[in-house]
Amino acid sequence: MKVLFEKNLTLKLIETKSGAKLLMLEEEPNHFWLEQNPLKDSKYWVAYRLLKKQYPDLYMFWELKDGQFTWNIKLEVITDKKWIDKLITDVLHSSDYASYEDYQENELKS
Repeated sequence: MKVLFEKNLTLKLIETKSGAKLLMLEEEPNHFWLEQNPLKDSKYWVAYRLLKKQYPDLYMFWELKDGQFTWNIKLEVITDKKWIDKLITDVLHSSDYASYEDYQENELKS
């Protein structure tokens, strides 16, 4: 593989004034992604709570830049292949993609 672009992210666990423990992905000073706050009553928290019940390895982050929400949302999944296959099947309502072969480890190195 050849690196075409590189950006370091810092993963932090923070605690808000209200006591919520949230993950933060910091790209650079004054630019970060903050996990949806479970203590804030909003349609996105309701949706996030329902998604987390079905997909506990799924995370929803809001982008903040220079102290302002950009209203961009990032969904992150850190999990194993079995879990992501379930997510893909559920979202697509199909498992047709599974008929294709998986990449072999040596193919990823080229």
